[in-house]
Amino acid sequence: MRVLGVETSCDETAAAVVEDGRRILAQTVASQVTTHAQFGGVVPEVASRQHVRDITRVVERTLEDAGLTWDHLDGIAVTCGPGLLGALLVGISAAKGYALATGLPLVGVHHIAGHVAAAFLDADEATASTEGDPGPATAARPHGGLLEPPVLALVVSGGHTEILDVDEAFHFRRLGGTKDDAAGEAYDKVARMVGLSYPGGPKVDELAGQGDPQAFSFPRAMLEEGLDFSFSGLKSAVAGEVERQRRSGGLRVADVCASFQQAVVDVLVEKAARAMRETGRRTLVVAGGVAANRGLRAALAARAAADGFEVRFPPVRLCTDNAAMIAAAGCVLLARGRCDPLTLNAHAQLSLDAWQSGRV
Repeated sequence: MRVLGVETSCDETAAAVVEDGRRILAQTVASQVTTHAQFGGVVPEVASRQHVRDITRVVERTLEDAGLTWDHLDGIAVTCGPGLLGALLVGISAAKGYALATGLPLVGVHHIAGHVAAAFLDADEATASTEGDPGPATAARPHGGLLEPPVLALVVSGGHTEILDVDEAFHFRRLGGTKDDAAGEAYDKVARMVGLSYPGGPKVDELAGQGDPQAFSFPRAMLEEGLDFSFSGLKSAVAGEVERQRRSGGLRVADVCASFQQAVVDVLVEKAARAMRETGRRTLVVAGGVAANRGLRAALAARAAADGFEVRFPPVRLCTDNAAMIAAAGCVLLARGRCDPLTLNAHAQLSLDAWQSGRV
């Protein structure tokens, strides 16, 4: 089964062809990082206009790189939510147009399901053609052969921090999530506090490696409570410390980044390990943009070795938004017989439960 995936949920215009949910035949990502850097973050209207400009070219280039025509495809998968509404509409409109013109079945994919599906891709085939600034370019590869469900998934990104149980049928059950801010959002806010340019998360991670993680005692909210998260108090504590340092005449940026990151990582690792114990799962998948974080990768690898479970990370280039993950999830869904009508719509807010039940 060969599926074309389309992803436009934020500021990356991406298309990919994936075979059997495992092998990436081609992928193209048109990045908007340099466009939005001047604004200090993603401007939704600008992102949507850029998607309109790039989407057709990105899809055509992907098919060309794969050496395929539309006749070689078995379906089209597209992100239907959550994300920026205008950006999502561009991808969905394109995907529905292609489905109508070719007669190929169409399936809408939840963005988080896509991030989890990235861990099931064959890392040896995870090549991509990237335009503009692709962000982090190196990663430790997954190990232990091809991954199979059931697994536990820790999803950590700019908009989501969740722990999900993923069964053999690729069905998701939410075990815990953030009560306020997502971990990735906290990274971006802290980056702005200390004067780092957009995108700030990777820069915080880099500086954390140069600082003292014990320099400041930032809070670990809800560390001993269940499987939910809260990062708003941590952001406030960092903001207070940054202000105190500025008033005293100097800002220890590396130490602030290191102490902040240690607080985030401590909570993420403890909650993930607790979920592994409570569910009895043996494999943990870490997905989303923050899964590229070197501090988190190292800490989870150490905890997994100590507790006796396996942890899997997608290659860094598949942690951030990409279309291969959407195509991979689409392969699973189409193989299970799911197909959405041409009335498929975009949803800025979309729960996994609503998506799984077909209420989209």
